[in-house]
Amino acid sequence: MRRRGVYFRLLASNPSFRRLWIAQLISLGGDWFNVVALTGLLLHLTGSSFYGGAVLAASLLPQFLLSPVAGVVADRFDRRRLMLGANLIAAVLALAMLAVRSPGSVWLGLAAMAGIAATGAFFDPASRSGLPNIVEGDQLGAANVLMASTWGVMAAVGAAAGGLVAGLLGRDAAFVANAASFFISAGLILGVRAPLGPLGLPGERRRRLRPVRDLREGAAWARADPRVMALLAQKVGFGLGTGMIGLLPVFAARIFAGQGPGGSPEAAIGVLYAARGLGSLLGPFGARVLVGADLRRLFPAIAAAMALFGGAYALFPAAPGLWAAAGIVLVAHLGGGTQYTMTSYGLQQITPDRVRGRIMAFELGLVTLSMSASLLAAGRAAEVVNPRAVVEVLSGLTVAYAAVWALSTRRLWKQPAPALGDTLAAPGT
Repeated sequence: MRRRGVYFRLLASNPSFRRLWIAQLISLGGDWFNVVALTGLLLHLTGSSFYGGAVLAASLLPQFLLSPVAGVVADRFDRRRLMLGANLIAAVLALAMLAVRSPGSVWLGLAAMAGIAATGAFFDPASRSGLPNIVEGDQLGAANVLMASTWGVMAAVGAAAGGLVAGLLGRDAAFVANAASFFISAGLILGVRAPLGPLGLPGERRRRLRPVRDLREGAAWARADPRVMALLAQKVGFGLGTGMIGLLPVFAARIFAGQGPGGSPEAAIGVLYAARGLGSLLGPFGARVLVGADLRRLFPAIAAAMALFGGAYALFPAAPGLWAAAGIVLVAHLGGGTQYTMTSYGLQQITPDRVRGRIMAFELGLVTLSMSASLLAAGRAAEVVNPRAVVEVLSGLTVAYAAVWALSTRRLWKQPAPALGDTLAAPGT
């Protein structure tokens, strides 16, 4: 009860955080309407398993390509304005989905999805690097869990609702809802009055961009602390296993079609993605209670969470029906959501404000690159071999990576280590 009160008090007492949280909640809900509808549409138009992962890859790869410069921008300019502009551009791009009508226009849907992802490449580092500036230090853990919960809540609610809307009202209704969500989110962010940073560095914000030098500075900060490098490596490992997620629509459309609400493929896709979101929502809440801010708990908890993610997916191909499969996906993402949130929390605590945007952008770039590669490779492999075999291979690799990472980082948590939140000395000082 006391833990739950922390979240309510944070939302009640901090209007800037509350607006940012609700804005992200609404925007992500629209995104899931879009992902479910576009995935179902492209699978219908092409009949190819490749597009199950291609839609997710299109939502990720631009973030890898743009995250280095986006991180520098987040450390130089007004983060609130960056988020506002990103939402407005994304709203226009979301309406382009309405023009996808034939196999020849499939590229337009993927291009629009990639464009929205490009705006997200600027939104995400600005949002996550600014978060420590609008909440108190002892509230950062709760704030991170709440922000992570927005993804889980809307993956669960948005994906399920998006599947029903696309099935009952048509895919165009889902695309319009996504565009509207970006406009509403922009209006909420416009009302955020607290400074999102970077704080105490007005000269830095006005100085012209020096991308190469700025990136080198961020990389030097990362290399200076093995904890940072270990957490970044963990994100890469997680990303390499996510090709399994890209095959969920393939299982939904080919194996579980007709078992979801309304009997449409989009409904089955929505159920599996909703289970993914629910697991990602619940996992971080429990992990925060167990981990606190102690590295000796954080690192083994991350390794165990990743092993759970891979191990549960090993059972997925044997699921006898849609609802059993959804239960397995939920358990898998109790681990996946915990891993993703706890690594981000550690990085936010360790890095100072002046380079935090770049560190969070490095993290985003690494995970989106590894996820995109895994999603595309898994989709292509599923065209050649049985998708069940692809899931089994990826789940095994994920568990193996978790074990290797745990052994190689053991010195960071077995021996006494500085608490999270310590300020790093500048490299070379």
